[in-house]
Amino acid sequence: MMFWAGRDPVESLRELKSLGVRCGQLGVPGSLVLDPATTAAWKQALEAEQFTLVTVFAAYEGESYADIPTVQKTVGFIPAATRAEREARTYAISDFAAALGVSSIACHIGFIPEDPDNPDYKAVREMVRRVADYAARHKQIFALETGQEPARVLLRFIEDVARPNIRINFDPANMILYGTGDPIEALDLLGPLVVSVHCKDGDWPPRERPGALGTERPLGQGSVGIERFIAKLKQLGYRGTLNIEREIEDRQQQLADIRMAIRLLEQLRG
Repeated sequence: MMFWAGRDPVESLRELKSLGVRCGQLGVPGSLVLDPATTAAWKQALEAEQFTLVTVFAAYEGESYADIPTVQKTVGFIPAATRAEREARTYAISDFAAALGVSSIACHIGFIPEDPDNPDYKAVREMVRRVADYAARHKQIFALETGQEPARVLLRFIEDVARPNIRINFDPANMILYGTGDPIEALDLLGPLVVSVHCKDGDWPPRERPGALGTERPLGQGSVGIERFIAKLKQLGYRGTLNIEREIEDRQQQLADIRMAIRLLEQLRG
């Protein structure tokens, strides 16, 4: 399960456990203060509730997912004006994860330019190298989220970064929501690097609205083809967690969709 810090840690974990969830990925909003008190509260809650975190996700202040042009301008490491601040924040996320005993951090690094001579490409490549090296001191993986560029572009970028602890958090719905490619084909290409996945669904961007994102759907009701996705993971020998992600504001509907997703994945997992 992908869930977010910001609420009382014990309440958050108990709610997840009431759904039958015992492990997950913790997203950390850019606004959350990562001080010793926050770290202690999460560490105590995880131990008390016997809940396992597999990844800590970084998000950053100033990011917006309103539409594709806005994502390109505001998300991840691409905006030059916020790079230094976000690099420091990612180091803090790595420290926070290490204190919780979590061996993987992840984030959206933003739209990777296709041209390796692009100045933004070069700057982000160097930044990812530094973050990967920092995470390596904690014996952590640094996983890059899929979706904002075609799989071939992401693969070439990772090969160019050339750090052994760079891996992928594969989100099949993002490939569709951004219109960057078929997720099953992408998984074939990226499979050896995938260490974690999001189980999320969605439909393609509307052709009549250039720049619009696609629409997220309840798991199994969108264009991902969740049956094919799980089958492909099995074929590739994936042994990691299946992390449900459902991003809607209506909390009751979100919980209902999560319960339905759990039942569906239990059937498909076999």
